[in-house]
Formats: sequence, structure tokens, C-alpha cells
Amino acid sequence: MSLKKRLVNNGLASILQKGVRVLEQLFLVPFFISAWGAAYYGEWLTLTIIPSVIAFSDLGFGTAAANSFVLNYASGNKQKAADISKTGMHIISLMVFVAMGISVLAIFILKYFNVFEKSLIDSQDAILAVSILILARLLNFYTQLIEAYYRSAQKAALSINLLTLKAALNLSAGLLVLLLGYGVVEFAISQLVVILIFNFYYWIKGEKVLGLFKEFNGRKDRIIRKDITHKGLSYLMSPIWQAIYFQGTTFVVRIVLGPEAVAVFNTVRTLSRSLNQIFFMVKGTVFPELQFEIGQENWKTAQKVFRIALLSVFLMSFLGFIFLAFFGLWFYNIWTHNELQVPTTMWYIFISGMLFNAVWWTAEMVFSLVNQPKKMAIYGVLVSLISVLLTYVLSKSMGLTGAAIGAVSLDLILVFWVVPNCCKLMHMTVKELIAHGLEDFKSIYFILSDKIRKIKS
Repeated sequence: MSLKKRLVNNGLASILQKGVRVLEQLFLVPFFISAWGAAYYGEWLTLTIIPSVIAFSDLGFGTAAANSFVLNYASGNKQKAADISKTGMHIISLMVFVAMGISVLAIFILKYFNVFEKSLIDSQDAILAVSILILARLLNFYTQLIEAYYRSAQKAALSINLLTLKAALNLSAGLLVLLLGYGVVEFAISQLVVILIFNFYYWIKGEKVLGLFKEFNGRKDRIIRKDITHKGLSYLMSPIWQAIYFQGTTFVVRIVLGPEAVAVFNTVRTLSRSLNQIFFMVKGTVFPELQFEIGQENWKTAQKVFRIALLSVFLMSFLGFIFLAFFGLWFYNIWTHNELQVPTTMWYIFISGMLFNAVWWTAEMVFSLVNQPKKMAIYGVLVSLISVLLTYVLSKSMGLTGAAIGAVSLDLILVFWVVPNCCKLMHMTVKELIAHGLEDFKSIYFILSDKIRKIKS
């Protein structure tokens, strides 16, 4: 299958996946409220904070092992890829046990202080349901490394579709439990059953699609374990610095400007970034194929895909900026029932940030592509702290407009740092990115024009 066809398949699969994820977030809410009541559902959401936080434990190690696996497999070093798989599974299993231990300790502490007794949900049901849900989340730790099997076999679209199927099954199982009138324990069990069955199939299917383990037996390797652990900790910094940025700026606005300002600040930021989900699908589409090309050292092909992806995202974000500039505030007022007043300058600052965010977030994938996350981890923490500090200083002197400048400063700074560094890792310059990118678009334009002409004739 050609690269072009694989990219198209990945794109279609990503669109479907995004649609199902939106359903995951929105579809069950009215059924939860209808079956359990708003207050009981609110208590359940509070309880699920625990497994959600625990789930962050794997964000680094699974990613580090998966990226190392793909790069080595694509380069032809299949024995090392098998060793990485074996060692990675060992590290992930260790993380599962560690996270389980932390979870048991956390539940014990909460029970000791009678936190569960204060809930509308029966304390025994709450503890059992949370424990089951934590186990379900922990079993997902293996997904990223198994996903690398599909990427290495150049079957990324199949993996995305299977993961979409898992989300749909979770949704269906949860809906069935609610319609039958069951409670939190049964709901948690339904999620665990789906994950157990799916993960077993996903693993077996991935090994079969790749075919690597029929010829190579992996071995646990101390050097590989050290490398995965080191890079895993760097990847783990990503959710940390994002938490510093999002929660830090929100906290600063609350301290300086008050609770109503927080409502305006967060709702404007949310709406101004709403279209970014479309741009991020580009990243998910090109990532698997781009990583494989880099692993094979097909730098010319990789550079072209990277250029087109980055410039496509910029053009889409520019169109999104124009759309939000004309219609965004009108929709915002409808969305918030005219309850919140937004300074016009603040609105334009936030939507301009969308341009910068779309570019650096797309370019940033290069650090993962080549499995060198350390620089991004360090710089992400530094820039997020700078942004929080600027938000505090400017909020005091300029109000919500200053808060917007402080928040958007992160995206502006990261564009000027991330793009040149990523271009360097891609063996190109920023000047070449722009010049050759325009040439790529011209060639695509002429090809499309020629095809349209032929269809009309």
C-alpha cells in the first residue's frame, strides 16, 4: 500500500475516532442523570478522579518503549525491537503493580478519614467500583506499546479503528448498564470486561499483523530498561507542565481578578481552542507513517510529509481564526446565554493564540518521532512557569486582557523554539521548510486542478 493511501486511511480512521470520543464525553451524560440522578452522578464523577489521576502514571513509559520499538524495527534492527518489546512489557507490568499499590494506599487513606462515608454512594459500593475502575485503567497501560506493533507493520489505520471499536464497546456496555437500572459497581465491571476482552484480542492481533515474534524472541535488557525509564520520565513531564500552565493560569486569574473572571477566562480559552481538535487530527494521521519513514532514514519523504502537515495546519488555523473573528463572539454569547461579558481585545488575543498553538503542537511531534523528549520536557516546564508569571503580572495591570496575553505567551514562545529545533531534527532549516512547503502546495494545487479539469471534460 502506498504512503498516500495509508495517510488517507489514517485520516479517515482519525475522523471516526474523534467522533466516537465526542460521543464518549457527551452521549452518556443524560442517561447517567436519568438513571442515577444529577447529585449521584456528580458523586461518581468525583470518585473517578482517582483512576483518572492514576492513569497518568504510564503516559511516559509506554510512549518511550513504543517509539523506540518502531524506530528500531523500521531501521531493520528487529532483534533489538523484540528486546525493547520484552523489556517494555516488563517495565509497564512493574508500573501496573506500583500504581496498584499507590491506589490501594490512596483508597485506604480516604477510607480512614471517612471520605467515602460522606458520599451519596454507599461506601462499600464506592470503594469496590473505584477499585475495579482503577484496574481497568491500569490494563490500558499496555496499549501504547501494542499500538507500536501496528505502526511498525504500517497498519496504523487498523489500530486506530480497533481502538475506536473499544471506545464504542465501552460506550455500549455503559449504556446497557444504565438502561437496565444497575449502579456504579456494575458500570465499573462492564468497563473492565470490555477492556479485558479487547486488550487480549488487540495484543494477539498486533503480534499476528507484525509477525516479528515468530522469528525473534525478545530478551530483557538492562541498557534498554535504563533508556526507556530515562525517556519515560521525560515524556511524563508533558502532562505535568500542561497542568502547570492550565491550572496555574486559572489559579492566578482567580486570585487576582475573582471567580467571575475565571469563568470568562476559561470559557473563552475553551472556545478559542475548539477548532484545534480538527488540526490535531492531522498530527494523528501523519505520525505513524512519518515515524516509519524516519526509522528507514527516508529523510526526503519524511521532510515532505512534515512540511505539508505543518503548512496544512497553519492554513486551516488561519481559516479558523477568520471564522472565529467574525462569528466567535456571537456564538459565545449564545453559548453562555449572555451571562458573561468578554473584552473584545481579550477575544482577539485568545483566537490569535490558536494560530501559534496549532503550529508548535503539530511540529512538536518530531521530539516523539525521533524519541528525544528531554528538551521538550525541560522547555515546557520553563515556558509554562513564565506564562503563569506573566499572567499574574499582566492581570494586575491590564485585567482579563493582560491574562489573555500571559496565557498566549506560552504559544508564542514555543513557536519560536519548537519549530527551529524540530526542523533541525528533521535535517532541514526553517527557510527550507517554508520555501519547499510552498513548492509542495503548488504541485498539489496543479495536480488537483488537472484532475478537476479532466472530470469536467
